[in-house]
Amino acid sequence: MPAETAPAKATTADTGKILVVDDHEDNIEVLRVRLEHWGYETTSARSGNEALEMVRREPPDLILLDVMMPEVSGIDVAREIKGDKSLPFIPIIMQTALDSTENKVEGLEAGADDYITKPIDFAELRARVRSMLRIKRLQETLEERERELLEFNERLRYMSQTDALTGLDNRRHLNDRIEEMFAHAQRLKEPFAVVMCDLDKFKSVNDTHGHQAGDEVLKQFAAILKDEAREIDRVGRYGGEEFMVLLPGATLKTAGRFADRVRKRIEGHTFTFPGGTLQRTASFGVSGWPHELVEDCDSLVRTADDALYVAKETGRNRVIEFDSDEFNAHHVHDGSDAPVATGSNGGAAAR
Repeated sequence: MPAETAPAKATTADTGKILVVDDHEDNIEVLRVRLEHWGYETTSARSGNEALEMVRREPPDLILLDVMMPEVSGIDVAREIKGDKSLPFIPIIMQTALDSTENKVEGLEAGADDYITKPIDFAELRARVRSMLRIKRLQETLEERERELLEFNERLRYMSQTDALTGLDNRRHLNDRIEEMFAHAQRLKEPFAVVMCDLDKFKSVNDTHGHQAGDEVLKQFAAILKDEAREIDRVGRYGGEEFMVLLPGATLKTAGRFADRVRKRIEGHTFTFPGGTLQRTASFGVSGWPHELVEDCDSLVRTADDALYVAKETGRNRVIEFDSDEFNAHHVHDGSDAPVATGSNGGAAAR
């Protein structure tokens, strides 16, 4: 057996768990003694099937794999391991007495990362082991950085779509989702409704109790909306104390019932905040498609907002459906057939 040169200085490449796979116990023992002398932890398997079981139970850092084994060859073991997507990257060094190019090509095509021929030169073996472990460490570092990048991008995506105070969709994301949902509803000829709502006289909460109390009230209002909504609905903060709920598959009447259910919960809810409690009501405007006056997303949102304004004008703590008798009793015409709420788009002060 070729003599080993003087050992190199130990580094992090001299640590790790190595699985030695060989059907001859004497070969395993020779390799085990040498590898552990170099600082590696070793385990061993006497057959291909045993090796596969051990790898799937506890993946090693590297495998020294004999090619010529009965029943399941090293080639088959390498192919199984490299084809298992649930396993991490595990370098495989094939060891064989067959030094032909054909045998090496077969092993490499099966997934082997390197080859060493028998009789083994231990200086060469150590160099190949260290090289493969360095590659594994680099692979692990790369995978970790990719995971960190994916997590960072996911956080950025979440922040770009989410209202920081309530955790609901923000206005920009709501606008994106309503475009998608409206197009989907038109394509499938399914109804689609929008509810606009906000807390009545919310400004007085901030003026009387401070903005911290106001933030707590908004968060509790958001939680009630989210709790009443279905999983397929989208709930978001449209701005200030105004919220929007997108209800795919819901008719105008269904959306009105949803809004009234939320209205009753808000009316009976006691908002709590550090240092006190208070009660508030909320007003709701509902619009839906299909409707002859709702042609696109903009008109759907505008008509829901017009209905919300009428709810404010007619006493608050109400649900008003667009183009209903109650709505039409409080509108002027803009020269077209579309009803427009009196003072629409200027109702913030009245809210």
